[in-house]
Amino acid sequence: MSEKSSSSGSDEDVDPESGQPVEFGGVLSKWTNYIHGWQDRWVVLKNNTLSYYKSQDEREYGCRGSLCLSKAVITPHEFDECRFDISVNDSVWYLRAEDPEHRLQWIESIELHKAESGYGSETSLRRHGSMLSLTSAASALSSTSTSSFKKGHRLREKLAEMETFRDILCRQVDTLQKYFDSCADAVSKDEFQRDRVVEEDEDDFPTPTTARPDGEYNHNNNGSKEKLFSPASPKGMNGIDFKGEAITFKATTAGILSTLSHCIELMVKREDSWQKRLDKELEKRRRVEDAYKSAMNELKKKSHYGGPDYEEGPNSLINEDEFFDAVEAALDRQDKIEEQSQSEKVRIPRLTPVPPGDAYSTIGTHRFANKPHSHSSSLCSVELVSASDDIHRFSAQVEEMVQNHMTYSLQDVGGDANWQLVIEEGEMKVYRREVEENGIVLDPLKATHAVKGVTGHEVCHYFWDTAVRMDWETTIENFNVVETLSDNAVIVYQTHKRVWPASQRDVLYLSAIRKILATNENDPDTWLVCNFSVDHDNALPTNRCVRAKINVAMICQTLVSPPEGDKEISRDNILCKITYVANVNPGGWAPASVLRAVAKREYPKFLKRFTSYVQEKTAGKPILF
Repeated sequence: MSEKSSSSGSDEDVDPESGQPVEFGGVLSKWTNYIHGWQDRWVVLKNNTLSYYKSQDEREYGCRGSLCLSKAVITPHEFDECRFDISVNDSVWYLRAEDPEHRLQWIESIELHKAESGYGSETSLRRHGSMLSLTSAASALSSTSTSSFKKGHRLREKLAEMETFRDILCRQVDTLQKYFDSCADAVSKDEFQRDRVVEEDEDDFPTPTTARPDGEYNHNNNGSKEKLFSPASPKGMNGIDFKGEAITFKATTAGILSTLSHCIELMVKREDSWQKRLDKELEKRRRVEDAYKSAMNELKKKSHYGGPDYEEGPNSLINEDEFFDAVEAALDRQDKIEEQSQSEKVRIPRLTPVPPGDAYSTIGTHRFANKPHSHSSSLCSVELVSASDDIHRFSAQVEEMVQNHMTYSLQDVGGDANWQLVIEEGEMKVYRREVEENGIVLDPLKATHAVKGVTGHEVCHYFWDTAVRMDWETTIENFNVVETLSDNAVIVYQTHKRVWPASQRDVLYLSAIRKILATNENDPDTWLVCNFSVDHDNALPTNRCVRAKINVAMICQTLVSPPEGDKEISRDNILCKITYVANVNPGGWAPASVLRAVAKREYPKFLKRFTSYVQEKTAGKPILF
């Protein structure tokens, strides 16, 4: 037996003598769990057993799981042409082939192994007679015994046959009676004629004749021999009352048949009683079977909850309420984990709220508290601030995005924009416009916030800098820079932590940071970070994640309040006004109510978490305007 490797499908070895399959192996995607989803595994079909290994090279370390196929049920998926499920009792394997042809090849091979092992074939009952179920035995018993009692049809048919036989027998008795009557009449006539002949002979020949001892023959005068009638015996023919005997026979048979008919009638009545009881028992059995099936379905649903049929998808078995509750529970668990990790860190005290009014002005009218050259090394990476120095193949798209955000994102939320205030916590306000396209929620979100003690440059730097992204972003699972376009523009690929039962999302986007100089000396300069989706050959979409599309901007302006007397400007004198806009197409099939609820819950938390991180990182450090 030789083993071949195939990255696309499967291979099969056949015994040359018997023609039976020996081994069938190949790569299939197996559903592992709702965290890791589909994973490629090396699957081997051998000796009526299906086993899987992490890879073909790791077969020597032993299989990771196996199924005996004797009682396995193979179910091709109704919608996914590449998927098929194998279930044995409560154990279910969800498998996906590369294409429908390979799925068909696997299913046929598994069925062939089952048939050759003696299960699923016509000889299976003879080989495995002890495996007959009680249900099949009861069905066989029912087909031979209870079928004859259905509505009493067979009994009534037999009774009708007995009635027919009775009619035939009566006709036969009548015929025999006629024959017996005719025989009796004939005997009477013969006796009468014989007596008459004897009387005439005695008159003509007074001399008595001598009979032979045997009494059979007598000699006439002419020498001839004549046969004589046997003398009638009192126990002979005349001693039997044929007519009476026939009447008695007829009456007896009629009585037997009548009694038999009566017995059959009693049996039919008894059968009706038993049939009613049987119908009641069958109805009870049907209800019990229905309850059993319902309980089994619920059990399977609970035991396989988290399988591919109970996650986000066009044919998901989970309803919207269950989906919502599951997402809420998963987010609550993530929040608890985050709180535990944050509790281990030393938190800065909450700063005083921003005073109202015009206490702050632009930085152009005040001197710096510290020179920019003394700021931390992590902030020195951002030196380029103008569009003319940021040239790459996406420059035109970046410029267009920046202009759009400066034109529309900073507009007031009032008027005809249809923005709805959904969250208000202190200085932070979150607005939303409800937009759906082809059933997908595309609600634009806009948040405004004011954070004391930090500048717009610092906020945008920490939002853009990939070196510190994982320090404050808790929703990301993996993160890497696909391409560095310039000192201020990178292409980033990141996968977000999965929130079951929603599918895992990934994003490929270009992130650019800009400083927009104010046209009016009384207006503050603007720092902006824009992130928008792009395509890249090194990060193509996969079937493991749903590719989301984003267009996000963080727009910051710094306001400074005059310090008292000749004091230097400190962080107590600066305020950062933040405008955050997000247009996200999540893709997939998550319910609209779930997406809106998650956005309403997560965006405020994100802003508070991020701004707190910036305050922590800049506390006690020189101000970077």
